[in-house]
Amino acid sequence: MFTAQEQQKLREIDAVIARGPYQDSWDSLQNYRPPRWFCDAKFGIFIHWGAYAVPAFENEWYPRNMYIQGSPAYEHHVKTWGPHRDFGYKDFIPRFRAENFDPAAWADLFVQAGARYVVPVAEHHDGFQMYKSELSHWNAAEMGPRRDVLGELCAAFARRGLVGGASSHRVEHWFFMGHGKAFDSDIREPLRRGDLYWPAMPEPADIQDLDGQPAPSTEYLQDWLLRTCEIVDRYRPRLLYFDWWVQHRAVRPWLRKFAAYYYNRAAEWGQEAVICYKHDAFPFGAAVVDIERGQFAGVQPFHWQTDEAVALNSWCYTPGNRYRPAAEILQDLVDIVSKNGNLLLNIGPKADGTIPEQDAAILREMGAWLRQNGEAIYGSGVWRLYGEGPTQITEGEFADAIKKNFTAADVRYTVGHGNIYAIALRGAADGVYTFSALGARGETHKPLYDGIVTAVEALAAPDAVQSWQRTPQGLVVRTRGLGGDAPVAFRVRQL
Repeated sequence: MFTAQEQQKLREIDAVIARGPYQDSWDSLQNYRPPRWFCDAKFGIFIHWGAYAVPAFENEWYPRNMYIQGSPAYEHHVKTWGPHRDFGYKDFIPRFRAENFDPAAWADLFVQAGARYVVPVAEHHDGFQMYKSELSHWNAAEMGPRRDVLGELCAAFARRGLVGGASSHRVEHWFFMGHGKAFDSDIREPLRRGDLYWPAMPEPADIQDLDGQPAPSTEYLQDWLLRTCEIVDRYRPRLLYFDWWVQHRAVRPWLRKFAAYYYNRAAEWGQEAVICYKHDAFPFGAAVVDIERGQFAGVQPFHWQTDEAVALNSWCYTPGNRYRPAAEILQDLVDIVSKNGNLLLNIGPKADGTIPEQDAAILREMGAWLRQNGEAIYGSGVWRLYGEGPTQITEGEFADAIKKNFTAADVRYTVGHGNIYAIALRGAADGVYTFSALGARGETHKPLYDGIVTAVEALAAPDAVQSWQRTPQGLVVRTRGLGGDAPVAFRVRQL
């Protein structure tokens, strides 16, 4: 039974939708257009941080996996923490003290990294809210850190000129803790709305099934709507990211209602908001497409986003994280931007609130590159050809672990400031770069580019270019001392 205050909020949600400009219909929501700030930003930070950072085992799905009998997480839990009936997931929360959490230091690091927006996880599948809430006492303001983590971060981001967002993974909580009912654990009935473990329903046989049963109930989805709108009203995030299960058939009407509410609230506040979704949870055009741990093989006529992590094995901190080199992530960033996309890069802080040095080192290295080469990235647009080269991209989700092994012949193009930017995805050992699309072939050969080039400059080292020449094979640039694994960007000036 919802309280009078909650019922009033549900009526208010309907009233905000009725006032427009967006209505609770896909037809109305497809009038949405991604805002300029988002399309220009290109690079954001994702943050997976919660009570799962205390066990720090395998990944952020530990709250689910620790209750699956016979799994590595289950065996680890019993060996390390004891039987589940005596020590369950809820018992990690008092140990999640975040004693070294410094929002200002985090914001400073993200600015150093060259990020333009930041998306902390407001609530993950575990059901523990990382913000102050009136809907459940199981939140970081009342337990664990006893701080309004999301609120403090949003304030710190605003002070440093970063756009603040939030992500909700709440929908999957419907089944996430359900395995704990299969044996003698601390997850047992009665469970009521507002409890950490509620409702702990059986997990569908196929969690990708859009009609998987049991389907979320009306009570659960109304609670989901209230929680998500609470984030919007309390923190006014400019971006909301949803994980995959919002595509379930039972969720879609509530997702549509939320989108209309969020877009209308943003319009009331004079903001431009973004919703990022995966798969086909939204009809195309009603929000921004996101690809998890992957990217498109070619340029797209719509703006999109990739979310990937500094670690291949986990979104949260674990001592065994397998980190990607910063140079490889920068290669992905350039590739994604050339194809009309943004990169949302995840880090995982430790339970005490510190950002692991490996995560921070990657961010600092990326920031150093962007300070020199950001002109080719921020606010850039796509050229008539996104790129060229021998290396093929595996399109789709969960492909970030596939080594691409880019070469200096793998090139990506962007435009801006009246220039073309030609970016080799890896440095050339001999310092010679050839950009085939910019070759001088003559009109009879239907060139990709027949403009007048006046200068070619390396963004990171203006004096490094020794000579350049347009030939039928391409624009050939000879440099001194420009190599390495990271991308090398050139400004091609035009008359």
